[in-house]
Amino acid sequence: MEATTKSPDAVANDLLKQTQNMTSLNSSQVNQLVSQLDNIISTSNISLELGQTVLSIINNLLDSSKDTLAPFSNRLIQAVDNLGLKLVIRNQTENIIFDSLALTVTKVNGSNFETTSFAIADPLNPQVTKEQVREVESSSSLAKITLPASLTENLSPEEKKIASRVQFTFFQKSTFFQDENPSRQILNSHILGCSVANLSIKNLRENVEFTLKNKKPVGNHVPSCVFWDYGKNGGLGGWNPDGCHLNKSTENETICSCNHLTSFAVLLKKNECKSDGKILSFITYIGCGLSAIFLSVTLLTYLTFEKIRRDIPSKILIHLCFGLLMLNLVFLLDSWLALYQNAQDLCISTAFFLHYFLLVSFTWMGLEALHMYLAIVKVFNNFMSRYMLKFSLVGWGVPLVVVIIVIGVNKDNYGFINFSDGTDFCWIKNTIAFYVAVVAYFCIIFVLNLVMFGVVMVHLRRIKRQNPHNNQYRSGLHDLRSIVGLTFLLGLTWAFAFFAWGPVCLAFTYMFTILNSLQGFFIFIFHCALKENVRKQWRMYLCCGSLRLAENSEWSRTATQNSKNASIGKADSGFHSAPRSSVSSDYSMLYQGIGSPMYDNLVISREMNDDVVLNEIYSKIHPWKRTVKADSGIHSAPRSSLSSDDSMPSQGIGLFWQEMCKCILFKSRMFLTL
Repeated sequence: MEATTKSPDAVANDLLKQTQNMTSLNSSQVNQLVSQLDNIISTSNISLELGQTVLSIINNLLDSSKDTLAPFSNRLIQAVDNLGLKLVIRNQTENIIFDSLALTVTKVNGSNFETTSFAIADPLNPQVTKEQVREVESSSSLAKITLPASLTENLSPEEKKIASRVQFTFFQKSTFFQDENPSRQILNSHILGCSVANLSIKNLRENVEFTLKNKKPVGNHVPSCVFWDYGKNGGLGGWNPDGCHLNKSTENETICSCNHLTSFAVLLKKNECKSDGKILSFITYIGCGLSAIFLSVTLLTYLTFEKIRRDIPSKILIHLCFGLLMLNLVFLLDSWLALYQNAQDLCISTAFFLHYFLLVSFTWMGLEALHMYLAIVKVFNNFMSRYMLKFSLVGWGVPLVVVIIVIGVNKDNYGFINFSDGTDFCWIKNTIAFYVAVVAYFCIIFVLNLVMFGVVMVHLRRIKRQNPHNNQYRSGLHDLRSIVGLTFLLGLTWAFAFFAWGPVCLAFTYMFTILNSLQGFFIFIFHCALKENVRKQWRMYLCCGSLRLAENSEWSRTATQNSKNASIGKADSGFHSAPRSSVSSDYSMLYQGIGSPMYDNLVISREMNDDVVLNEIYSKIHPWKRTVKADSGIHSAPRSSLSSDDSMPSQGIGLFWQEMCKCILFKSRMFLTL
């Protein structure tokens, strides 16, 4: 009762004496002390002298044990903010400074807010400046924060009137800021706080940027920009990274930005996977440059020579190569365009197209896998009309819808970002948009590609076991090369990003960077340079002397004749003609109008002798067929058994397959080179 009759100044002086020796206070005494502080601060106005006494009490409490203060930490942090809100300002700015805690309050005009900066190089000499200020030397600055001129633009007229002061707080000790779930993170900076009157400032158009000096060099750690969230850990408070981004990190300081106001700090998380960003950037740019060159060569080859782009797989490959080429070119230009910091619209456009072509590349990888699955496993009986048109609408249309939604929600989802190595880049700024429109999108395609790849491989493995006599021409090296080629085509090398953690993190990070930046180069190697029919076209039209291949050579006549014969036949039967003498290496849409079930630019054509797959597919599609019209391009043949159980007529179709096998064996040398 005695305390209630005393003046606030007298009570504050008593509390100051009690806190001279914090080791003697228990949790109950601290609770009573904090309650008395709240009563003092609840008055309408606090003089500078009383404010100094109150802040001295709170400064003394910072020397108490963390366990004792844990239940009262949020109340003490808010007491400092409330003190700044009630403090009587005699001049433009008032400073109350102690060895572990500093409070600065400055007058502002909420209706015409100016860019305001707070810097503290000397703990006993904080500085507040209006308008844009010069950069403070990083070696001497403990903390700095800059509030943009747009800080109050989202406030109502009534709130702008209230926004007449800004409070800055600086804690050199982190006693009040104890997170029960630090996730193996350590606090590596002092704590810098900022608030405008008693208003909630969030979702800013221009982020608040702050710089904090590192307590120790970053080294093999990953810095994380965080703010103090009063609601975490059941109301005890905790660090939260939402809305905050790392702009730049050096050994001495960390620069962050957040879209709201509160108490800020920098956490460090141990990262045993930390790699040299400059080396990875160098690898990426070299790899993307090589990929762009070889993707251009691949596109020119397929677009120039009609004979190698007649089948569906080749057409899908052309779309994928074009998407990857544009992705690499935009990526290579991105860092250069990001240097124009004033050209915000240019950066947004660059990030938009980079995102679009990335999704286009993902989508066409998925369509490659889908076509392989449809042709090998499903083997439709009916002709699918406008097959490539439908694929093109999906491959180019779905990514366009996604990026339009992202930029439609908020065009500022795209813009300038700064990586930890100091590189400026135009990319997706919003974390949620990135994870939904990039990570989740790719995860769906990657999982589907992996599943379809596995199903097809199991299916072909079963066929090989059922026909072991057809594997005598195959080697393990051929099969391995085939699988590797398909892995790059379907983008399965992106799996290294999913498993880049733990002891293999560093190795997988470099593998991911190397293999994916060189994806276009490997596509050229496996699906252009190693393809026999592509090399033949090069020899016929690009080479001279002994390397030149005559246009009227055996291979040229065979390929031309087969392409013509393959285009004859009735669409409603779903089966296109094939001559008795030979079968082309790509079959040119031999079945169902879907495309070659064994196209040579994928693993299917290399996995085994083609007669095995043709028998398997034909047994699925036409086990009942006996004869067909000769004028349709499909030769008449008596019934034959397709299997050893003799459940089908025994001669005609057997002769048909015998002729087909002779043709394929005649061409086996060409297939075995793939």
